[in-house]
Order: sequence, then C-alpha cells, then structure tokens
Amino acid sequence: MARFINPFTDVGFKRIFGQAIHKELLIDFLNDLLVGEKRITDITFLDKELLPDFSGDRGVIYDIYCTNEDGEQFIVEMQNREQTFFRERALYYLSQAIARQGERGAEWKFNLKAVYGIFFMNFHLSHSPSKFRTDIVLSDRDTNEVFSDKLRFIFLQLPCFTKEEDECQTDFERWIYVLKNMETFQRLPFKARKSVFEKLEQIVDIASLSKEDRMKYDESIKVYRDHLAVLDFAKQEGLELGMRQGRAEGMAKGIAEGIEQGMVKGIEQGMAKGIEQGKNEGEMNERLKNARRMKTKGYPIDNIADITGLSAEEINSL
Repeated sequence: MARFINPFTDVGFKRIFGQAIHKELLIDFLNDLLVGEKRITDITFLDKELLPDFSGDRGVIYDIYCTNEDGEQFIVEMQNREQTFFRERALYYLSQAIARQGERGAEWKFNLKAVYGIFFMNFHLSHSPSKFRTDIVLSDRDTNEVFSDKLRFIFLQLPCFTKEEDECQTDFERWIYVLKNMETFQRLPFKARKSVFEKLEQIVDIASLSKEDRMKYDESIKVYRDHLAVLDFAKQEGLELGMRQGRAEGMAKGIAEGIEQGMVKGIEQGMAKGIEQGKNEGEMNERLKNARRMKTKGYPIDNIADITGLSAEEINSL
C-alpha cells in the first residue's frame, strides 16, 4: 500500500501546492522553476472562481491561482489528459488574467503585471517536441529578442522526464523527480540536501490525513483511476478500430493492385496474341496471293499446294 498521496489527483495536487498554511512549498517550487530569473518571497492565493470553468475539465484538470509580492500572477495547473485545443485553452486562461487587470478611468496606464502559466502535463503533447520543459514567451521571430515579459507559458511534459534520483542535478529536477515518483516511495529522497522535502514528507503522508481529508482523497483517487481506465479503454478501442481500418484498407489496396496488375498482364497477353494473330493472317494473305498468281499462270494444283502449303480445296476456291 502506498505511503504517500498521489500528486496527480485533485486532493493530492492541492494538498501540496494549494494550501495557504503550507505556501512555502509552492514558493520553493516556483523559485526553483524560475531560478536565475526572479526570487519570490511571498504569495497570496486568489479566488479560483476567477478562472474560467468548463465541465469537461473536472476530474482531469486542477488549477491553483496566486499572486506574489510584486503583483505578478501565477496559474499552476495539473492536466491528466490532452485536449483538442490545449494550447488555445492555455492562451485563453492567461489572457483572461491579463484582461482582468484593466481598470476604468483615465488614471490607468496599462501598467500590467506579468502572468505566468505553469502547466504540468501527465501526457505527451501532440505535435510537440518530445522534451520535458518548453518555455513560451512573446519575442521577435527573427532576432528572438523578447517583445514583452508580461505573458509566459511553461509546459512540463512529465512522461519526458526520465532521470533517476542520482541523475538529478538541480533542485527543480529534484522536485519533478519527487512529484513523479511520490506514490512509489516509502521515504522521500533529498531531505538531507533540501529541508523543504522534510516538510513535504509530513504533508503528503497518507497517515497524516484527517478522516474527512482521507475520504476526499479516496474519492479523488477513484476519479483519477476511473479516468485512467476510460483512457486505456479509448486507446484500446482506437487501436482495434485502427487495425480493422488498416486491414480493410490493405485488402482494398491489394484488390486494386491485383486488378491493375491483372489488367497490365491481360493487355500484354492480348497484345502478344494480337500480334501473333496479325502475323498469321498476314502470312495467309501472302500465300493466297501467291497461289492466285500461280494459278493464273497455269501452274498445276499439286505444285501450287506444295509451294504455298494450301490445300487443293483452298486453291480451287480462288
């Protein structure tokens, strides 16, 4: 039985990153994510109701919405399945956070605060490079010079992170390794190196959950596993459908190729037969022509037959 919660569930993800009482965990993660760019000292959780809500998101997408001491906003999201318009959805969410900063009146001068979208993806994103981290910024296409730093997308494809414990070189990589493998641990690694993991171990220990929280967690585990089962079923159905279509298309292609090859072979045989028939008819016409001339000149029928190969009846009919 697992000792630690599954961070890919709603309860698990929000217990780690969505509690104001333990906000130091999210602060530490964001600082490790953005190391060398900024240092966050405090965050305030915002009302998640400000984010657009879609019924299809429930059970597979979990959002956390917060702002730091400088007013910059962060949307941290866990997604367990791909959507058809995943990129457009991310753009819409962050654009909404930008638009909400507008104020009425002439005093507001478009002094926007940056909005960051951090998207944990528990799947491979279609039509995207097979790399773990992708950072999207607004920049000049030719020079790569940043046009504006007010909109930032960070996509984390978890299946592409394959490092083992001893291969993790940065604190950010250690965070990802722990999150991805948490449910398999009996103790969290890296505690001696980074104290935040000591705190994390206490929070994610299933035994530390209250009765009410345990019931909520068990329900979120059920939803997560149901999602995986539906996803596996859809993949299997898609595989079987693809195989059936492939066989049908293969048979149709084979029949078409067979017909084409048969037609080519039939044409070749017909042409050969036609040539042969034409040749025979030409030879017969030549023999009849010679026999007619010889008969006109009074050659005996027997001699004409010997020379042309025609029968006496054929010669007499000329």
